[in-house]
Amino acid sequence: MTDIGLRERKKARTRQQIADEAARLFAERGFEQVAVSDVARAAEVSEQTVYNYFQTKEQLVTDRDQLVQDELSRLIRARPAGASPVAAIRDFVLDTVEGIRRVPAGQWRGEIGFLAAISPTVHRLVLEMSDRQASAFATAIAETCAVAPEIAKLQGIALAGVFQIIIAEAGRRTREGQSQDQIADELRPATEAVLDDLDRWLTPAAGPDQIGSAPKDQ
Repeated sequence: MTDIGLRERKKARTRQQIADEAARLFAERGFEQVAVSDVARAAEVSEQTVYNYFQTKEQLVTDRDQLVQDELSRLIRARPAGASPVAAIRDFVLDTVEGIRRVPAGQWRGEIGFLAAISPTVHRLVLEMSDRQASAFATAIAETCAVAPEIAKLQGIALAGVFQIIIAEAGRRTREGQSQDQIADELRPATEAVLDDLDRWLTPAAGPDQIGSAPKDQ
């Protein structure tokens, strides 16, 4: 058991080392100018080792997507009765904004926000990631609310859009020269406002008499 634990920790360290070196190189050179072999050399591992952890070069940028998607879907499914999907993910979303401060300065421009702002390839990856998130969130909502599939899909798109806004704003503000602390300071209240508006929209879905119903004429 101890050996298994040590192996897993070693794997986690190797994976993080590869991801950190990739971000540093992307920050220095841009996404298109970095090859997987460059990342392998910087991380002092073989190219095959990189592929063992990241199946494609693109996954070096979007790999956390699946973890985020899975955790948010879990939070939506596990939310208390009467709570909206927005309330379920609110703390996670705001911690994501605060996490901007925690990224090492030398890696920040190698993160997905700035790369998406300067690279058409990474911008496309963000759009594809958002589509996957929207589908996953819609499934979680449909499984826990008696809403029509179309409504669940629309709500999933709205939740995924919050992350798309954070990514886009982080990239734009970085290009304009804002520091990570400035970005987090200004993006947090803006994100809170978006979440508040979405919460007001989605909260009625928790009520069985209101779920999926259209507004009545006054």
